[in-house]
Amino acid sequence: MDVRIGILNSPRELAFESTQAADELEKLVGDAVAAGTGHLSLSDEKGRRYLVPVAGIAYVELGSDQSRRVGFVA
Repeated sequence: MDVRIGILNSPRELAFESTQAADELEKLVGDAVAAGTGHLSLSDEKGRRYLVPVAGIAYVELGSDQSRRVGFVA
């Protein structure tokens, strides 16, 4: 799952791939934003953890679960 997080007042975004399902990620983000304080904690497919302050989140984009195709399509 491709995850992109936009950070307020920053021209770059945080982008990584996660093994978690879209519904699970959506629930984690929703719960963190609803709480309003603290941080959002996510991990990527290599085991790295990302801690993002909830107050600094501009947007969260969740990509597709499908793997990328390689080669030509007829």
